[in-house]
Amino acid sequence: MSAAERRLSELGLELPEPPPPAAAYVPVARAGEVLYVSGQVAVAQGQPVATGKLGGEVDTRVGTRCARQCAVNVLAQLKAELGSLDRVRQVVRLGVFVASDPAFTQQHVVANGASELVADVFGQAGLHARAAVGVPSLPMDSPVEVEAVVLVE
Repeated sequence: MSAAERRLSELGLELPEPPPPAAAYVPVARAGEVLYVSGQVAVAQGQPVATGKLGGEVDTRVGTRCARQCAVNVLAQLKAELGSLDRVRQVVRLGVFVASDPAFTQQHVVANGASELVADVFGQAGLHARAAVGVPSLPMDSPVEVEAVVLVE
């Protein structure tokens, strides 16, 4: 078991099979030592964690949980691509998209669900730049979608 997977276990998490692409794209694209992980929505065991918009049907606590699940799915895609999460040298950036009611302004708080998990799993190598962006809707009515840029060995 890799150090990152051991840390996931300590956090009570197990990586799922990575979700298949929902449209015409690849889950991970590689450019040299840089991996671009396509946006991952908040699904667990093939089911949505929640649906709807933050500030509407979804509260911040649930949105944060959705962002965390999106990050779990990002990690699952990385493991499928790399074989081991220990090949991650640095999580460079997360893009977090939050389906939001127009009055909702806590996208950055919701995005912490993904950012904190990545930092917990990778330590210093998990500290990253980030964008937390409010959007009117996301695929499959997911409240959150997370994409990543990762430097690997």
